[in-house]
Amino acid sequence: MKISIIVPVYNEIRTINQILTKISEVNLPGICEKEIIIVDGHSTDGTREFLCKYCRNRDIKLILEEKRSGKGMAVRKGFKEASGNIIVIQDADLESDPNEYAKLLQPILGNETRVVYGSRFSNGRGFASWGSYLGNQIVTWALNIVFFCRLSDVATVYKVFLRDVVKELRFECTGFDFDVELTAKIIKKNRIKEVPISYIPRNKQDGKKLHWSIGFKALYLILKYRFVK
Repeated sequence: MKISIIVPVYNEIRTINQILTKISEVNLPGICEKEIIIVDGHSTDGTREFLCKYCRNRDIKLILEEKRSGKGMAVRKGFKEASGNIIVIQDADLESDPNEYAKLLQPILGNETRVVYGSRFSNGRGFASWGSYLGNQIVTWALNIVFFCRLSDVATVYKVFLRDVVKELRFECTGFDFDVELTAKIIKKNRIKEVPISYIPRNKQDGKKLHWSIGFKALYLILKYRFVK
């Protein structure tokens, strides 16, 4: 089995070296090959220059966008480049730990399911702020009602699935709203299994990029993609 790890990046100079080191060093039982795909959304804080040097003598696919197109578009570009049997989406911050890949992959490698989400909230709010937690839960609750499912964290970064799951899907969203579109289109044909993960949230001062207005668009998209392919 080969795994493709897609890392969308935008202005993460403080964490990019650490997260790439973690990804490179993580042990993955049952996986014979690891492919790292980095998509930089035209970073302006030195991240872009760092990546050019870091990837120069390493077997890493680096995609440099000429203008910022959004996290969703970055992931979509990663999908097109991915050649692994399994795809993992990984943020460039340190909120989630690549050392948890093994337990996320286990249900797929054991043929239990084709899709695994790492849930930050299956056991409660944890260290997340009340505002962030409630916003996520409202969107997740709405998706559960409309799609008749039982997820606890639709916006988790750790979405792991067989490449065939998204191979034939067509996407429209380019920003953080891509989480909802991806989940809505996946869940129409697949059962999503959630696995609890650890989560160390950061704030806006540390580089958090989400805005509350995304929630309103997410609610609209849930309804839209329930009836549109």
